[in-house]
Amino acid sequence: MPRRKLGQHFLIRGSILERIAAAACPARQDLVVEIGPGRGALTEKLLKRAARVVAVEVDPRLVERLQIKFAAEPRLEIVCADVLETDLAQWGRATIAGNLPYYIASPILEKALLLNPPRAVFLIQKEVAERLVARPGERAYGYLTVRTALFADARLLFEVKPAAFHPPPKVDSAVVLLEPRTRDPGLPDRDAFLRFVAQCFRQKRKTLRNNLAGLYGKELVDAWPEASLRAEQVSLEGFAEMFRRLATLS
Repeated sequence: MPRRKLGQHFLIRGSILERIAAAACPARQDLVVEIGPGRGALTEKLLKRAARVVAVEVDPRLVERLQIKFAAEPRLEIVCADVLETDLAQWGRATIAGNLPYYIASPILEKALLLNPPRAVFLIQKEVAERLVARPGERAYGYLTVRTALFADARLLFEVKPAAFHPPPKVDSAVVLLEPRTRDPGLPDRDAFLRFVAQCFRQKRKTLRNNLAGLYGKELVDAWPEASLRAEQVSLEGFAEMFRRLATLS
């Protein structure tokens, strides 16, 4: 498959690679799982900060290149596989890091969050990073924000310009840090909750009343103090409170 079709833009700026590695491993780590090592630039930095690195790369040509480059490095395991079809839990709970291809960043983020890693550091499209860290009422706030907040505390660490890559992408990038959520929202059925949140955002510019009345009844939703709000104005805790109300009815 041609490199461009894989969505690969290789980060080549050494100072930024160092910052990403330091964010992933502020102290020495036992294990780091790297997603999309590419030519191994970040892999080198991670090996200086971790006892062991597992690198998952989908492109067999790059895997061969990595095997040659790191032939003398026993602490690195190179896996030729599609990360979306790989059980990342097989290596145990580990820090996760990587330069994510823009076109599959969202499903990779979702998969990583379900693993509840001690920390995850990803280089992603700036627009996606802003959605992860947005606050209620901000333009970037949406379903992805709430889904992320359910599992992790997200922080945008710094931005990365196209000139730091080869070939340079057409958009700006950013590095995000995801750490386990410190406050439990008390939702035993997270899948059902996320379906509820998705319904709230079904038509983003419409009110919760308009998005929910068809499912739960206009009379019920009208009684909620949030009925006239749009989903983009509601925090994770606000969604959790509404969901708990529905749970008591059933």
